[in-house]
Amino acid sequence: MLYNSNDIQKIIPHRYPFLLVDCIESINEDQTSIVGKKCVTANEMQFLGHFPQKHVMPGVLIVEALAQTGCVLLLSKEENKGKLAYFAGINKVRFKRQVIPGDVLTMTVTLTKQKASIYFAKIEAKVEDEVAVVGEIMCSVGD
Repeated sequence: MLYNSNDIQKIIPHRYPFLLVDCIESINEDQTSIVGKKCVTANEMQFLGHFPQKHVMPGVLIVEALAQTGCVLLLSKEENKGKLAYFAGINKVRFKRQVIPGDVLTMTVTLTKQKASIYFAKIEAKVEDEVAVVGEIMCSVGD
């Protein structure tokens, strides 16, 4: 493990109950790809209402967890330290399987290009070897 939850909180501003990344397993050498984990548990706030009779992690929270993973990558870069990252776009996202308590999401974010302070990335979340979510996101880094 590269970063635990305490380390992550030193890089990004998110806090419980909205910190959705439990650990970072790796960042590649050229800092263009990151792998993080989210351990889904039944005691998370969203499961009080989504859905009480059949817990399913909301897709928007899975995309947010992926974005937070990407934020760790972006905000750990020297030129972005102390800044914030904001969603600038979400494209071509597809939900391939439900995510339920007990699942461990392995989230991969790969930067594909940069235009000024806008970063583009491919996202993928898996449970074991099964793809749960794929797509693309854009983030803006600023003050």
